[in-house]
Amino acid sequence: MRFHDRVHAGRELAERLRIRQEAGALTHPVVLALPRGGVTVAREVARALEAPLDVVVARKIGAPFQEELGVGALAGDDPPLFDERTLDDLGLTESALDDTVERERAELHRREQRYREGRPAPELRDRTVIVVDDGVATGATARAALRWLRRQSPERVVLAVPVCSPQAADLLRGEADEVLCLQRPTVFLAVGEWYEDFEQLTDDDVLAVLHGQ
Repeated sequence: MRFHDRVHAGRELAERLRIRQEAGALTHPVVLALPRGGVTVAREVARALEAPLDVVVARKIGAPFQEELGVGALAGDDPPLFDERTLDDLGLTESALDDTVERERAELHRREQRYREGRPAPELRDRTVIVVDDGVATGATARAALRWLRRQSPERVVLAVPVCSPQAADLLRGEADEVLCLQRPTVFLAVGEWYEDFEQLTDDDVLAVLHGQ
């Protein structure tokens, strides 16, 4: 099954989560989107659950010679999480990526400031935190976000996505209390191939969603 767009995916995901909520599994929820792509999906989830919507920003750390090749990720002010096997395969050390980490952390804080516009981060203690993205390929950025969120003392953490690779689902099952993934295709190349319309979003698109437009 391919999704028409992120709104369609969000509504499908929201229906599954609404059933979980009615069963009492999602008490006092707050929905956090991984921007940019996750915000449109998360809006539909937040509406269905009548929950507040905000963002949790995480950044992929790309290899110096190929930025799309992720070797780690970071969230908040936590130390970066690296994929040690990938670093070894590429002959890279963590220290060799210091400049990349610094650049990505600066972009992370820029996005947090832009999206929140002076608002404080939501209080997560003793709440059910539902982390939403439009899909998960490697799971690196989601893992960094989930680990950072754990330190905010939520009651429960749920990762909810329309599509994910089986490998990512296995990886993230140890980071979240629950992983809800509507589609887990055995052959997984990219998140975008599971959408008919996968238009890239901008910061303005994120702000429009957060402002309820």
